[in-house]
Amino acid sequence: MTKKRSTPTSVTPIDAEPGTVSDRFGGPRVSISDEVLTRIANSGAEIRTDEVARAESGRDWWPVAIAWAARGQVPARPAAVVRPTSVEQVSAILASCAAGSVPVTPMAGRSGVCGGSVPVFGGIALDLTGLTGPVALDETSLVADVAAGWFGPDLEAELGARGSGYTMGHWPQSMDLSTVGGWLACRGAGQYSTRYGKIEDMVIGLQVVLANGQVIETEGWGPRAATGPNLTQLFVGSEGTLGVITSARLRVHPLPPAQGRAAYGFDTFASGLDACRRILRRGATPAVLRLYDATESGRNFDRADTCVLIVLDEADPGLLAATLAVVTEECAPDATHLDDTLVERWLSHRNDVSALAPLWRGGIVVDTAEVAGRWSVLPALAEEVVSSLSAMTGTLAASVHQSHAYTDGACLYFTFAGRPPEEDRGADSELAWQEAYYRAAWDAVTDTVQRHGAAISHHHGIGLNRSRFLAGALGGGFSVLQALKTALDPDGILNPGKLALASDFGPVPWL
Repeated sequence: MTKKRSTPTSVTPIDAEPGTVSDRFGGPRVSISDEVLTRIANSGAEIRTDEVARAESGRDWWPVAIAWAARGQVPARPAAVVRPTSVEQVSAILASCAAGSVPVTPMAGRSGVCGGSVPVFGGIALDLTGLTGPVALDETSLVADVAAGWFGPDLEAELGARGSGYTMGHWPQSMDLSTVGGWLACRGAGQYSTRYGKIEDMVIGLQVVLANGQVIETEGWGPRAATGPNLTQLFVGSEGTLGVITSARLRVHPLPPAQGRAAYGFDTFASGLDACRRILRRGATPAVLRLYDATESGRNFDRADTCVLIVLDEADPGLLAATLAVVTEECAPDATHLDDTLVERWLSHRNDVSALAPLWRGGIVVDTAEVAGRWSVLPALAEEVVSSLSAMTGTLAASVHQSHAYTDGACLYFTFAGRPPEEDRGADSELAWQEAYYRAAWDAVTDTVQRHGAAISHHHGIGLNRSRFLAGALGGGFSVLQALKTALDPDGILNPGKLALASDFGPVPWL
């Protein structure tokens, strides 16, 4: 079986005809000389400079960009879109861009929600969806070598058709739009992560092309190695700022033979959190353990009278039975057993984001913020973030659910929506209000998260939207990140402006 998809799935349509699209950030700031463009063409990679391709590659699923798209704008456009089909082509492209001081923004499905694949300084958009090829599967060792351009559904279909059937167990909400390289570059997490782990748990080694075109491999020759610092994890989560991931060696699993489901209702979100904590404390790791506050329970399950916990696990029958027994025991004292079909309801709607664009186009600001903290701080953190968002002028709704659990803590996923008052509605004033409200909401969430000593991002990454918070979150470690950037990318060509890293191309927008 071969990978079928050849181009990224389109993001929000732009309300403008080709040739009339404008750049919100005022670009492209860096063009490409004929000499560099010729060298790139000589690599054999496809090059597109037409208006449609450049506009499409100028945005991702960053929610505020939907408001701009409604006005015929994209955040920023590249001067050209380049689509390599081999690591050799990637190497030649980067070497050419480094020699010509041309910024390179790696991208693939562009499913990110933080503006991480926006080419803020122009240059080239490096479309990595052409990096495909056969999946080399070691069924005995449960290891697969996978090119970075594989989309999630295609990879799962390929693995499922091999031998007795295999899976990565990585099911992000962006599954249909995202690629292996994107999962790794943004340090993603799937919805079944409590059973299978996050992408950093699944990767053993990487093939990476550095800014100067050098191709390197990081570990991957055994299940673990004590050979100095783990270079694989250096690039996982680097969002294309330190190198371009071209392939990965990944852990896979046999398709699970059994599955079980359950749903419970708690009087309070805090009591539900404590049940989740006790489940993990006992060593049970159900694939899905998601707790919704009353607001989200009403919105998703028509059960606003309770805080719904849905549980799904898939494993060997003996392990499955033991896991569900622990769940039942820890939920019994505080919860009511609900109809287990609520899990099916979640499964059927879990990746549906179709309402996002219409809400923004209707003047309503909507976004989500996922953070992570220790169990000891989560109840207060959840209450304070929701309260601070609810207190903002214009807020229509603020809610929370818990979506990824660990023995020491969990991910809280906040949703907020706001609408300008009547006097601020209308083309220019409405957009100004939307942007101001959006930034203020993120400030409110992040200030509270940092005050509780929690992580400002669990799995969406940093991109542009969270860049202004990163230095504070990393403290003294931020200078180490900047030093790594300088060492690996001395000309600063790789995804400049992201992760709040200094750029020689000019001031970074949205900071």
